[in-house]
Order: sequence, then structure tokens, then C-alpha cells
Amino acid sequence: MELILINDVPNLGFKDDIVSVKNGYGRNFLIPQGLAILATDSAKKILNENIKQREFKEKKVIEDAKKLEKKLSKLDIKIPAKVGKAGKLFGSISNNDLNDELTKLGYDFDKNIVSIRGGLIKKVGNYTANIRLHRKIIVEITFEVVKSEDS
Repeated sequence: MELILINDVPNLGFKDDIVSVKNGYGRNFLIPQGLAILATDSAKKILNENIKQREFKEKKVIEDAKKLEKKLSKLDIKIPAKVGKAGKLFGSISNNDLNDELTKLGYDFDKNIVSIRGGLIKKVGNYTANIRLHRKIIVEITFEVVKSEDS
């Protein structure tokens, strides 16, 4: 089933993408939730016209995202965590923890655009994460999980 996304859907696509999904997922979840519409010929023509009109407006958004990308790539992020034997963490570090640390540094992002490669972190060390600033701009940042002073 081909659908046009009305909103960003994590792990599927961005707004105005044309995606193919299983019939049940489209009929029972995406369409009733208002996240997508059927990709008919007329809907595709309307989508193409809207994209053409929006490209001019998006140039400034892309420029701002590129400036932010340069700032983010220079950040030195250290996330303190309680550590046990052999560098294993008590608990884990998730996307939310990284997003909280970025917020402390003055960068306020939606939690859905920050994703750590490999999922949850359970050991001390250096890791990478992706931040999706725009559908065309995804920033890769590095951060370090360190032993907190009280552990």
C-alpha cells in the first residue's frame, strides 16, 4: 500500500514522503491516526505542487540547520553515570539522557530527532549519535560516557 505521510513517523519517513507499507499498518494505524493519506494520482500531483512551492521557503531553514550542524560537531559532551566494576553502568544511557545533556548546553531538541547508534549504552566510553535537523541534514555527534564523581 502506498501512502503519503502527513506528519513525520519515526522509523518510517518524513512529512510528505511517499512510503510503501503493509495494508494492515496503513489501514489500521497510519490513516486513522491522521499520519498518512492514500497516495492516489491526484494526491501525488498536489504533493508535487506543494513541494515546489515549499522549496523556496526551505532554503533559509536548510541554511540555519547547516550553521547549527557546525556548532554541534564542535561540542565536547560528557555524560556522567554511576559505574560499577569493569566500567559497566548501573542502568543505561538513552536518547533522553543525551537530549537532556544537550538541553543543559543550550540546544533544545525534540527527543525524537536524537538517536544513539546501537541503542542503549551500558558501558563507559566514546559513542556517536545522530541528530536529524532537517530531512536532508543529519548531524553525527560524538560524546563520552564518564564515571560520575559520586559512584
